[in-house]
Amino acid sequence: MKLNANALGLAFAFTTAALWTICSLIVLALPQMSMTMSGYMMHTEFTNLQWSMHFIGFVLGLFIWSVIAGVIGWMIAVVYNRIV
Repeated sequence: MKLNANALGLAFAFTTAALWTICSLIVLALPQMSMTMSGYMMHTEFTNLQWSMHFIGFVLGLFIWSVIAGVIGWMIAVVYNRIV
């Protein structure tokens, strides 16, 4: 079975955009908990730092990560289709 590379790329991009938006909302709603969890995930201490979230940063991150995820999804499908 072949994969539609464009459809998989778009699925990756849209999923990443949704997750980026949800994550950004969590950081806005619960900044201290988000900072603590980020520290746990990176095995470091972030208690003296604080988030600096601006709208342009949200939009740029949303765009850049969505494009990267879309390209990765497309590449996975292309490689998979060549193997199958």
